[in-house]
Amino acid sequence: LAAEYGIDLRQVKGTGAGGRVTKRDVLAYAAKQGGVAAVHRAAAPAPAFAPAGAAPAGADEVIIPPDPMRRAIAQRMAQSKQTIPHAWTMIEVDVTRLVALREGMKEEFRRREGVDLTYVPYFIKAVVESLKEFPHLNASWQDDRIVVKKRIHVGVAVGLEDGLVVPVLRDADRLSIAGIARALADLVNRARAGKLTLEDVQGATITVNNTGAFGSVASYPIISPPQAAIITMEAIVRRPAVIGDAIGIRSMMNVCLSFDHRVTDGLYVGRFLQSVRRRLEGFGPDTALY
Repeated sequence: LAAEYGIDLRQVKGTGAGGRVTKRDVLAYAAKQGGVAAVHRAAAPAPAFAPAGAAPAGADEVIIPPDPMRRAIAQRMAQSKQTIPHAWTMIEVDVTRLVALREGMKEEFRRREGVDLTYVPYFIKAVVESLKEFPHLNASWQDDRIVVKKRIHVGVAVGLEDGLVVPVLRDADRLSIAGIARALADLVNRARAGKLTLEDVQGATITVNNTGAFGSVASYPIISPPQAAIITMEAIVRRPAVIGDAIGIRSMMNVCLSFDHRVTDGLYVGRFLQSVRRRLEGFGPDTALY
């Protein structure tokens, strides 16, 4: 933004944490200098819904200059769709036992560990254990070769008010469910506080996304290059389901996966998802947290 407006950041007083210069600081400085931001504001008042920096473009349009985070996301996602042949699939999982397990221990866990026990650590655990069986999804396509990663570093998508960051849970397969919960809480808290380091967001070998947190029941995620897959856990919904020859009310969840079709095919992916489902449905009273 500073480069676009021709601003020397050394001249801008930062109002962010620790004196950091924020987007609003740059826009305010540009306005004082009579720059582009000031011209945008003078043209017509922005509607109430327009974010900072938005510029009117006509009676029924508003131009919103993308901030650096949105610009980076746009470039990366466009690169992904242009270079990776995406394939998508979904399975249904009965997580009734998992729901009961988590409900029975979440309060004690919060008192003991100081963090919430959500479904995400269980999901990550099921994914990383399944990757040990099906390592070609912990891989990437590089220079017409499949490069399989020996270490499992899980990128966890965290939504922010102005974009998205994907901090990395390193060697996630070596962590217990409780260890994943603690590490995840630390990453999410630092992400929302804007305190992630460059190392925190580099090196993921697969991405996990909790789209179910927003009530989604099915989604088509975009792969983050150079990874070969991204997997989502959707909302847990109580509904009638067939159990043997009977019908009962169960807690059901969809799991969606986008994968690089250069790296692997539907049969391999189907077996991987069956493994994830088997592990999710297998969580119960005997499951070790530590």
